[in-house]
Amino acid sequence: MKKLIFVFLFLAMLCCAITPSGYCGEGFDDKEIRIGSWGPQTGPAAPWGSISRGAMFMAMYINEQGGIHGRKIKFILRDDKYNPAETKVIAKDLVERQDVMAVTAGLGSAPTLAVKDYLAENKVIAVGMCTGTKGLVYPVTNPYLFSSFCLFGDEMSVLTKYAVEKMKMEDFGFLYQNDPMGWDALNGARERLASYGMKFLVEIPVEPTEKDLSSQIMKLKSKGVKCVLMQVAPTPGIVAVKTAAQIGYKPQWISADTLGDHATMYKLTNGLWEGTVSGGKVLDPNGNDPIIVKYREAAKRLMPDQPFNAWFLSGIFFSEPLFEALKKAGPNLSKDVLLKSLNSITKFMSTGPSITWTPADHQGVYETRIIKCGPNGQVIVLEDFGTPFVHNTLRGWYKKSGI
Repeated sequence: MKKLIFVFLFLAMLCCAITPSGYCGEGFDDKEIRIGSWGPQTGPAAPWGSISRGAMFMAMYINEQGGIHGRKIKFILRDDKYNPAETKVIAKDLVERQDVMAVTAGLGSAPTLAVKDYLAENKVIAVGMCTGTKGLVYPVTNPYLFSSFCLFGDEMSVLTKYAVEKMKMEDFGFLYQNDPMGWDALNGARERLASYGMKFLVEIPVEPTEKDLSSQIMKLKSKGVKCVLMQVAPTPGIVAVKTAAQIGYKPQWISADTLGDHATMYKLTNGLWEGTVSGGKVLDPNGNDPIIVKYREAAKRLMPDQPFNAWFLSGIFFSEPLFEALKKAGPNLSKDVLLKSLNSITKFMSTGPSITWTPADHQGVYETRIIKCGPNGQVIVLEDFGTPFVHNTLRGWYKKSGI
């Protein structure tokens, strides 16, 4: 019996020795708050990796300012290569080994949908997931998930309306990623075209890993498509415009915000991206808005090798409300307190449109902007956040769908 008591005492002492002071099992202790993220740092969607690094920058910036109520942010970023199977492994590690309190700026529709239920089961708060698929937050059954991404169907409906009414385009084709991201966008565009008595001449699915789109582009050309709408990852988008240029095919390209980093796309396509119209999630990273200037200067200091582009700025946009909620939560932190703080975020504005969350609505964002790629990747604003043309259109498709 004495030996058993000694063993138990020894194990208890060992646990105390390896457990951080103040540890409460909720993803934080007296010294740090653990936040996780994933994104494609390599692979076919690697350009999107800047988004995750933008969220990491926000953690670095906050730590430089002294942290939040005496706690520093421990930010854990993992490369999932835009592969849902990899995302599942990463989520399990973040929850069961790293003991994160929350995740933010996790990228991709299929990757996020693959882990959202697991995160909810483990009461991990997910803020600013990088997907606008309706399956993420509709219906609102997950109290732990907060979105700040304009819904794909709505955004593509707005872009289609702009193409028809303002650009006077016709003879449409659609190039879409064969997953929830592409399907939602396609359905939104279809319904918008149908309201004009129009339909796509051709609808072509692509996989995110495809690098040869010659047959797809030839099909668009042979069908007489003059305006190509697309909702794809960076690699297919780049390959599409390059392939079209090689065969002398020059349609009007219109992309979702997923390819709205015009400076980067201009560079990656050797200038072929010029003239492309897209949705836009954030302010111009090269602009003079005070908040942009502040973060641009800080990024030069904290991440000197990272281009300050729209995708990087998106990572700031997605993650900043989480850090704002942590500040509002005060020093007596818990997951319940943080959830209450997140549900009280109202018209929070920084690098993009305003964000509002309530217990009944975790979508957060119902705004976009329409932008065009000018010379050297310059951002030309065609319709800004909140303009009547965009505002009166945004929720049309999902309202029709009964949501």
